[in-house]
Amino acid sequence: MFSVSLISAAVAAIVLDALLGEPRRWHPLVGFGRLASWLEQCWNSGVSSSVMSGALALLFLVLPVVILVAMALLLLPSWASWLLNVVGLWLVIGARSLADHGRAVSAALREQNLPVAREQVARIVSRDTESLDAPGVARAATESMLENGADAIFASVFWFVLAGLPGAVLHRLVNTLDAMWGYRTERFERFGKFAARLDDLLAWLPSRLTAFSYALVGGLHGRCRLALRCWRKQAGACDSPNAGPVMAAGAGALGVQLGGGAPYHGGWKEKPLLGEGRTADADSVDAAIVLVRRSLILWLLLLIAGALL
Repeated sequence: MFSVSLISAAVAAIVLDALLGEPRRWHPLVGFGRLASWLEQCWNSGVSSSVMSGALALLFLVLPVVILVAMALLLLPSWASWLLNVVGLWLVIGARSLADHGRAVSAALREQNLPVAREQVARIVSRDTESLDAPGVARAATESMLENGADAIFASVFWFVLAGLPGAVLHRLVNTLDAMWGYRTERFERFGKFAARLDDLLAWLPSRLTAFSYALVGGLHGRCRLALRCWRKQAGACDSPNAGPVMAAGAGALGVQLGGGAPYHGGWKEKPLLGEGRTADADSVDAAIVLVRRSLILWLLLLIAGALL
């Protein structure tokens, strides 16, 4: 059912990420982001831009990288292909980096250092953090752990197992462009639409598998049914078809309430309430990190079992 080579590469990449984290310098995604920013400045004319121009920009940026990776895997000997799979997936996922960012926020909250907490959470969310109070910072960080866990970890592992490193790279690059261009603003409404829709498509199944994983892990604290109920009743109220299930199930699994009004640079935005339970705090940020880590362990155990069978 599963490729033993890919599963072993996935396990090795996740262990490598746990040991080393992301490269602090010369990360390929950083270079890709800079290139994407430059191309967007050249091709995006704002209001007069078209969906087609954004689609062409995405294809121009993504396809050469995916083809290059696929060709390298075909031409290299088997041991080198396996090593490329390990290093490639390590560069694509960011489990340790995500956890480190979350812990920096929770540590500042515990020290009651709100300015530092705002500064740290600004690195992982798009909202206006300068006007957030302590519960608002904790809520934003908890939501980011849950949603970015789905985007940066589980979706990439899903596509790696399904389509190899080219599939994981395709997803991660599209997700990066969605994070850069997928805004409903005057400048990006049309130019970023293709990236946003393609990212929604690629993340549809992985996000639901992630939500189900959160619910199962939440069962360790007796919250599996609560997580599933929150997913069923609350996810549809979210704007994003994929963030809704992930955050609703995750909030239910944590026994915390997320969502609600939040300040963004474009103004105040009312978001649906997700989950049930206590108000978000430093503990909920750390609990979300643990939930993501345990869900990742669950995925690895299932993949290894599938490969053995």
